Amino acid sequence: MMEKLIEDVLNGKVKMHELDNILKNSNSATYVRRRVIEKLCNVELKHIGSYSIDFNDVVGKNCENTIGVVQIPLGIAGPLLINGEYAKGLYYIPLATTEGALVASVNRGCKIVTDNGGVNVRVIKDFMSRAPVFSFESILDALEFLEWIDKNFNDIKKIAESTSRHAKLIDIEKYIMGNNVWLRFKFTTGDAMGMNMVTIAVDRAVRYIIENFPKARLVALSGNMCVDKKPNALNLILGRGKTVIAEARISRKYLEEKFNIKPEDVVDIVHRKNLLGSAYAASYGFNAHFANIIAAIFIATGQDVAQIVESSMGFTWAEVDREGNLYFTITLPSLEVGTVGGGTRLPTQQEALKILGVAGSGNPPGTNALKFAEIIGAAVLAGELNLLIAFARNELARAHERLGRGK
Repeated sequence: MMEKLIEDVLNGKVKMHELDNILKNSNSATYVRRRVIEKLCNVELKHIGSYSIDFNDVVGKNCENTIGVVQIPLGIAGPLLINGEYAKGLYYIPLATTEGALVASVNRGCKIVTDNGGVNVRVIKDFMSRAPVFSFESILDALEFLEWIDKNFNDIKKIAESTSRHAKLIDIEKYIMGNNVWLRFKFTTGDAMGMNMVTIAVDRAVRYIIENFPKARLVALSGNMCVDKKPNALNLILGRGKTVIAEARISRKYLEEKFNIKPEDVVDIVHRKNLLGSAYAASYGFNAHFANIIAAIFIATGQDVAQIVESSMGFTWAEVDREGNLYFTITLPSLEVGTVGGGTRLPTQQEALKILGVAGSGNPPGTNALKFAEIIGAAVLAGELNLLIAFARNELARAHERLGRGK
């Protein structure tokens, strides 16, 4: 049957996306599609076809038209001492990457920070947003609509929250431009990153709004003021997902003895590279390489990798404290992560989350995602600090030659 199906797909009698329904088994459908691609492209997909995933658990949740997997090396950094509200103690950080020197860099940063008392970290905001856009015949209708939303907030909240036991509507921000209105719905979403949860909740709320305020015309359920998967000033300033701040102090003596540099050297690089250079480039976020660490953790733990765009926006600050030591801090305004749903269901990603002690739902719900956000914030600080020390020692290129080119 398999060989006949392969020929039927090649001859155009069967479409590849139909195979799951025909075979009633996505593992078999994956095999047939892979064999079709091998024949069409004249390639052997031996490694893409080697995996431990059950595609019956993937299709319909994570991916379609599956042919196999892509493997990425997974490294570990740590231990990292974290002094968070939810993350307390020593943690090992799983990092999936193809960039030589990255894991080594974060690993050395973990040691530096841990040797000096660890990272203090807190989540100061926690919400997920979706912002539909509406149009009106006139600005008078639009302004009337804004008043109506305020008066009916409790009813809208009840309707939206009926779609999930975890979605809790905390605010509706209102934005108007001409005869267009954006409603930025903000929810807490438990341990889920929550984008799908919020989309479903807002869809239900919008139906109620249109039925009861017929002057409003829905243009799009997402009006790009959410803001999802795009670099933007709104999330940079107001936040989305988890807003995380982390800090560490590194003693002057430690920097001088271990690295032959001073706190002032790191501060100077932060000011001239991260702040002035980023300002001159009009960058959304003033940092050295937040995206490196966040991308590696996202891939390892099954996060939505497209949200690295806004999750890696952020700021590094450094100064010499009153005792002459290095005070170092990072801020992530829009870290969008979860420990349930999406790619966190995948078996290897589940194991990576277990390394961190955050797999699945927390007790109470929401605490695992907050703990996870604290861990990421601490890891970003460690990786950022080490890179700036590498710049101060002018060892960046040598590290990449040794660990990125094997020299």
